[in-house]
Amino acid sequence: MKKTLTATLVAALAAPAMAGGPVLLEDTEVVAERPTSNIIIPLLAVVAIGLLISSNDDDPVPPQPCISVCG
Repeated sequence: MKKTLTATLVAALAAPAMAGGPVLLEDTEVVAERPTSNIIIPLLAVVAIGLLISSNDDDPVPPQPCISVCG
């Protein structure tokens, strides 16, 4: 009984209907992407660094008015 059941199970699982059917491959066209212009980011970085360097936080302190005896 076990041999018959095992043989039937193997035959049922090995049937072509359970194999998944034919595999169809589609022809796909590979299109290379155009490289984007990456000059904008370094240019903005250079401008930002230039602005940071050129800004001067060492403004001269205006002289204090002389309240007491100025000589």
